[in-house]
Amino acid sequence: MRIIEKLRLYLETTVFNYYFDEDRPGHEDVLRLFEAIKAGKYKAYTSEFVAKELEKAPEPKRSGMLALIEKYETKSLSSNHKVENLGELYIERGIIPASHLFDSLHVAMASVYELDCIISYNFHHINREKTRILTASINKEEGYSGIIITDAKEVLNHER
Repeated sequence: MRIIEKLRLYLETTVFNYYFDEDRPGHEDVLRLFEAIKAGKYKAYTSEFVAKELEKAPEPKRSGMLALIEKYETKSLSSNHKVENLGELYIERGIIPASHLFDSLHVAMASVYELDCIISYNFHHINREKTRILTASINKEEGYSGIIITDAKEVLNHER
């Protein structure tokens, strides 16, 4: 059992979008989360899948979002067969649609690398009750821990 000194957060693609989308509810929370990461309160992770999704954004937003990874010393994780197999299992079991493969791979990445939380504003496929319950069940079956799927506000409020 791991003693938690710092929460290890997987920052899913939407977090980088919310950083720049000032009109979205959650924008201020994302800014506060990045500042808490910079202050050393949390350890941030992302993945090659996030980078691939960010590459599709138009400039200048694309460059700004990609720069956040370096600015906040966010470690980028690489995929492997365990991540791909677990992501496919989430799709096979109907948790996440096959048309949203990267969404399943984000959850799988955080699970395989044993991170504490996924921070996501994707309320269609990732940050929703069905995904939280069913991925925890599959993770248990496959020998992985459950993963907390939440948003920046909840993590920040928990620390108060």
